[in-house]
Amino acid sequence: MAQPLMPHATASWLVDNTSLSFEQIAEFCGLHILEVQAIADDTATTKLTGRDPVRAHELTMDEIEKGQADADYRLKMLKGPEQIRRTKGPRYTPVSKRQDKPDGIAWILRHHPEISDGAIGKLIGTTRTTIAAIRDRSHWNISNIVPKDPVTLGLTSQRELDAIVAKAAKAAGLEAPVDNRLEGDREALIEELRAQRVAAAAEAQRIADGGEPVVTAPAFEDPFRKRD
Repeated sequence: MAQPLMPHATASWLVDNTSLSFEQIAEFCGLHILEVQAIADDTATTKLTGRDPVRAHELTMDEIEKGQADADYRLKMLKGPEQIRRTKGPRYTPVSKRQDKPDGIAWILRHHPEISDGAIGKLIGTTRTTIAAIRDRSHWNISNIVPKDPVTLGLTSQRELDAIVAKAAKAAGLEAPVDNRLEGDREALIEELRAQRVAAAAEAQRIADGGEPVVTAPAFEDPFRKRD
């Protein structure tokens, strides 16, 4: 399904100017519902300037009104922007987030060992050599690597992660995991996301300003230690 050229900015405009549900906005913009919730609650890392999809000729007011009248209605794109597809090379990651890659890789290896190294490399934008080094704990900075959700770190989107997990589970003959996070306390989850994003943004800015990365001793059980 085609998506808006600027999904987060479009979602921000739809939240501010329509009564569409978060589910409808997330589906139309290709975002996870928690990303839309964060935008609505002003907990996103940066305040977004809304982009009007009607003026951009991506959506009509009639389509918006249909969605507002029926919460189960799925908005249809008037036209899709020209998609630029990367054919070669690893995914580009901003400099401020590159130091987070090992943490994201470790998290995937810990929670989704069924995902292949090739798939992890495409998702995070890294090499098989780096993945193997983290797996066998020969990475030069292994003592400071702490598994962290790559979505929270901003290395990928929840939709992309869910898709690759489902694909790997199917190939391995496993039951695809179900995202049940919305069944718990939404406010507590949003507060946790806010704290993690603010902390990550502050650390990235501090490093960008010339500060040294904060080195902390990981206080967790070794996720790669073989168990009997």
